[in-house]
Amino acid sequence: IEGFHRQLRKVTKTKTMFPSDQALEKILYLASQNTIKKWTQRYKNWDLVINQLSIFFEERVNIHLS
Repeated sequence: IEGFHRQLRKVTKTKTMFPSDQALEKILYLASQNTIKKWTQRYKNWDLVINQLSIFFEERVNIHLS
């Protein structure tokens, strides 16, 4: 949550005034959409990481993968 707030502050910090409340809502919406895209991106070699974690921590990981 703090990282999300940081991203929104980064967008609004550069502008001191917005022409309207709707303009502020629009820029915050677009910034949140860009942030959410980063959350859903696949990471390189993530399959390898999951396989290794399921070997070392079988009970913990397999509960969440089922």
